Amino acid sequence: MSNKTPSKRIGKLDFQTIKRIFSYMSRYKKSMVMVILCIIISSVASVAGSIFLGTLIDDYITPLLADPNPVFTGLLKALALMACVYLAGILSSWLYMRSMATIAQGTLKAIRDEMFAKMQTLPIRYFDTNTHGDIMSRYTNDTDTLRQMINQSVPQLINSACTMITVFVAMLIQSVYLTLIVIVSILLILQIVKFLTGRSGFYFMRQQETLGDLNGYVEEMINGQKVVKVFCHEEKAREAFQEKNIAWRDAVTNANGYANSMMPIMSALGYIQYVIIALVGGWLAISGATNLTILGTGTMTLGTIASFLTLSRSFNGPISQISVQFNSVIMALAGASRIFKLIDEKPETDDGYVTLVNARENPDGTITEADHRTGIWAWRHPHQDGTITYTKLRGEIVLDHVDFSYNPDKEILHDITLYAEPGQKVAFVGATGAGKTTITNLINRFYDITNGKIRYDGININKIKKADLRRSMGIVLQEVNLFTGTVMENLRYGNPNATDEECIAAAKLANAHNFIMMLPQGYNTVLEGDGSGLSQGQRQLISIARAAVADPPVMILDEATSSIDTRTEALVQRGMDKLMEGRTVFVIAHRLSTVMNSDVIMVLDHGRIIERGSHDQLIAKKGTYYQLYTGAFELE
Repeated sequence: MSNKTPSKRIGKLDFQTIKRIFSYMSRYKKSMVMVILCIIISSVASVAGSIFLGTLIDDYITPLLADPNPVFTGLLKALALMACVYLAGILSSWLYMRSMATIAQGTLKAIRDEMFAKMQTLPIRYFDTNTHGDIMSRYTNDTDTLRQMINQSVPQLINSACTMITVFVAMLIQSVYLTLIVIVSILLILQIVKFLTGRSGFYFMRQQETLGDLNGYVEEMINGQKVVKVFCHEEKAREAFQEKNIAWRDAVTNANGYANSMMPIMSALGYIQYVIIALVGGWLAISGATNLTILGTGTMTLGTIASFLTLSRSFNGPISQISVQFNSVIMALAGASRIFKLIDEKPETDDGYVTLVNARENPDGTITEADHRTGIWAWRHPHQDGTITYTKLRGEIVLDHVDFSYNPDKEILHDITLYAEPGQKVAFVGATGAGKTTITNLINRFYDITNGKIRYDGININKIKKADLRRSMGIVLQEVNLFTGTVMENLRYGNPNATDEECIAAAKLANAHNFIMMLPQGYNTVLEGDGSGLSQGQRQLISIARAAVADPPVMILDEATSSIDTRTEALVQRGMDKLMEGRTVFVIAHRLSTVMNSDVIMVLDHGRIIERGSHDQLIAKKGTYYQLYTGAFELE
């Protein structure tokens, strides 16, 4: 059991979150009005049945018992009338529940659409600092609790409130004295409800938090199952899972323990109230005491007592429902707050105004914009005076005294300066954590630099729109991500307008064509589970071919051939050499054989460039690169 004590604020409704949820439901205003009307009709029909019970006994059944020749016509008409009232109540209940299902699903669709749209705008930093399982939990568990609240709790609460009002008025019509007994018992019940909901509310919020943590861990273990088995970490993984599972179990147990105890407690109090009303009502009827109602005075009859007893049970029922649904609302609001926290995350900022366009080069050397893919790219500069100029994309990238840190207290890159000339192949070599991938992340503006400048064709990359900046660069990562769909669809991912012939040519360039043709449906083979049916090398070849289809002016190869065997690597390297022709290329590699033909090799150590030059120049220096190449020491 958790030893945390409920906060004083726990159990109180978060009205800001409620207001926000209803703002999504506001597009269904007409449906909501109809739902409320149907709920009122349903509540009135239910109360009418309880009131009719007294009339039925006093005005129809008792006279018929005393009549030696009873006529049942009036009784049958009254019963038929009540049957119609009940039927109206049943139809109203069906209609509002059906409408609420439509409202709930439509509202959740809008929320999920906004969540996903917002997720596409979030910076890479967000996904680096939040587990994927926890993010997924917001799409699944949190939205499901919200669905239950909108679909069940909201109409139930409205229904209960309407029923309580109509029943309370009906009880005052029957007897003010007996109503006072109900009010006293209700005040006692409300104190118990306040205590229990305060306790359960805290644990319902804990339940959502621990469930997100648990899902995040499970997702992490699924992705890393091979590593778990290789290092025989199964027992440790099981222990860590059990710890998180216990935390979730304790939160759920406490939440539902307090919530579920509410109904039996309230039922017991309801039975006590029932007995007291029966005793007091019976005494008033036998003693012939005056029965006070809001309509006047009269005598207490058997029908009045029977009707009031039914009404008192109808009054307690909604209170029980409200207390139960209140916990569901607290849990849903906890989930909704997590959803809105994602939606409210600060999006990736982009102050760029320079865009990338297809262009054509005129005989006089000027650049003009084209409306189709020409193979020539240009930067489009809008100026304050309304004029537009074009600069041909050459692929020159300069890092000028760049510093960077993920966290303010720990600097990762120190005074990085490098020049990548158009068409040049620049390689980064260094131990893990030296900052190789970080440099490419900065060029892509996945992260923004702390100090210094990065220029692309002489343009500060802060002035280039991020989408256009990234569109000009193709990336082949060490960790391959393939998406559910055909091989052809995966190849076309970076260039949706590419023809089948262009995709096949790119696959041949990356030496992926032969194994693709051996798949069951060739290029139309559907890949599922991140291409789980393919070997790591085959997945990487598709990734390289995908980059080739995009045909970007700048390429970043981050350990692109690390998952390919030496023989295949030699074939792929020839294809990649063709792919890199005429492009500025950044290569990150542990295998020095893949960077030997680079124009410039940068050796990094703890975020600093300690050596730079061609392969021959660095070998001649007999420094760190020479030691790595000759095997004097290895990369960590």
